[in-house]
Amino acid sequence: MIAVVQRVLSSKVEVDGKVVGEIGKGLNILLGVVKGDTEEDIHKLVNKIVNLRIFSKDKEGKMDLSVKDINGQVLVISQFTLAGNIKKGRRPSFENAEKPDIAKKLYEKFIEEISKHVETKTGIFAADMKVYILNDGPVTFIINSKDL
Repeated sequence: MIAVVQRVLSSKVEVDGKVVGEIGKGLNILLGVVKGDTEEDIHKLVNKIVNLRIFSKDKEGKMDLSVKDINGQVLVISQFTLAGNIKKGRRPSFENAEKPDIAKKLYEKFIEEISKHVETKTGIFAADMKVYILNDGPVTFIINSKDL
């Protein structure tokens, strides 16, 4: 499972011109489900993300607080393209992306688990979404559950 985690001042996602998820200060999470991912990947990823100390508490800007510590929110958006492979040719291959029915179940389980720790909003799985991100810093991390 791959997550692009961005510290944001605000973020929202629209589907068909309507806002379906919106947060203030917190984390924007783009989530890609890869073939072979399991609930263990979810638990490792959620634990890392909610405890990641990437928010500042002092004027020096030292990152010492997690999204939980600041009572922040998260916006989780499915993004199968994170499983894309661009090594050959010019057109990405998505053979590493999990099948949609399995990916949706794991995406929904990720949301269920992270919601136990922080207020969570979402996009709509497999929809054509427009994402607005006001990145703070910018601070962005790419986290692969296989590396945890």
